[in-house]
Amino acid sequence: MIERYSLPEMAALFSDEARLRGWLEVEILAAGALAKLGALDPAHAAAIRRRAPVVDADFLAAVAAREAVTDHDVAAFVDVAQERIGPPAGSYLHYGLTSSDVVDTATSVVLVRAADLLIEAAGALLAALVRRAREHAVTPMLGRTHGIHAEPTTFGAKLALFALQVERDRERLRRARRAVAVGKLSGAVGTYSNVDPRVEELVCADLGLAAVPASQVIARDRHAEYLYACTSVGTTVEALALEIRLLQQSEIGETEEPFGAGQKGSSAMPHKRNPITSERLTGIARLLRGNLVAGFEDVALWHERDISHSSVERVVLPDSSLLAYYALRRAARLVDGLVVHSARMRENLVTNSLGLVFSQPVLLALVAGGLSRDSAYRVVQQAARAAVESRTGLRAALEADGELAGLLAPRPLEEVLDRAFDLDRSLRHAGRAVEALDAIADLPGSGDPTAAGSEP
Repeated sequence: MIERYSLPEMAALFSDEARLRGWLEVEILAAGALAKLGALDPAHAAAIRRRAPVVDADFLAAVAAREAVTDHDVAAFVDVAQERIGPPAGSYLHYGLTSSDVVDTATSVVLVRAADLLIEAAGALLAALVRRAREHAVTPMLGRTHGIHAEPTTFGAKLALFALQVERDRERLRRARRAVAVGKLSGAVGTYSNVDPRVEELVCADLGLAAVPASQVIARDRHAEYLYACTSVGTTVEALALEIRLLQQSEIGETEEPFGAGQKGSSAMPHKRNPITSERLTGIARLLRGNLVAGFEDVALWHERDISHSSVERVVLPDSSLLAYYALRRAARLVDGLVVHSARMRENLVTNSLGLVFSQPVLLALVAGGLSRDSAYRVVQQAARAAVESRTGLRAALEADGELAGLLAPRPLEEVLDRAFDLDRSLRHAGRAVEALDAIADLPGSGDPTAAGSEP
């Protein structure tokens, strides 16, 4: 992943140094487990721990040089690590194991830690959305379907629905964390032919993982589930970003991304304030969906294993983790700083809609007054067209209909229209979406230390 979209706390998990440190820790723990079970001299296990090489630039360079000979990264790593530990203890590093034991188990540790960061970031976005939804619980605005004025809603209701979707994503991340929090040290083809199953149990327990049955590799549907959770996060953020972009259009002008001091929206046009963060987040969602396809294709491998998944995972697991984390963090900042033009929302709703957003209440009032639904629909439809063409508004067009008062008699036309065009009546239940936020558990600051799960 390019540095532009790599936040340091997530990037640190996927560095080359972190990867080889993870491998080394699995190897050291395996030696310790063998010693506990009486299969290895405890002095050798202690020496492996004590003499374990520091994974630094020099170690990485030595492994790279060795890989140029072996054409096998894990074999090169084991060779260099054994050499630096020295005999006789070093000879027992990787004892009874196969490469996937080390790589898959270490990868699980990284993915669990990455999931914890994602869960925390999803919580931060959720908290921002909940705060802004409650802030604008009664801020009226136009609802739109197909990009066309529909009926009144509130900005709080809109944000609350996004908050509820983020909460579902947070639960997906938690499920994905559980799916990848597994390890295996069962040797070639997974039959424990050269390693005691208790070694796997001890090492996984030390790492905070669950030991699971496996072939030579951990089943890749687990990794696909993790990638799906990352992709779902990105798609939710995209939906939010798209809404902000649409509402920021000059002709609408209801929201606006925060604009920093000294920021420039265009190199050519000084007036421009473009929704660049929202557009960037939309693009990131596209990358995540592409990675997800590759992740699902990794599930089917030949027999007990092949390595067709390996090259894919070296790209998509870190990249999707980094992209999803970046998207969540930037989306939270966007929501926190979002400028809401509530006066413009009201202007668009009350004035610029020409009252057309009240067409359904008028329709229902006419039906209640005795008209057939189709007849009532035609009356309102014709009045709406007249309102658009004359720019006088739906109510004026209805009042100009000489036959309408007689159709509604004995109820006064003015009384019927007053109720139909009552904004408060239309929005009397709009707060239900915001009220639903009260059921969300463990929002950041709730005092629940286990919300994001514990690190292994």
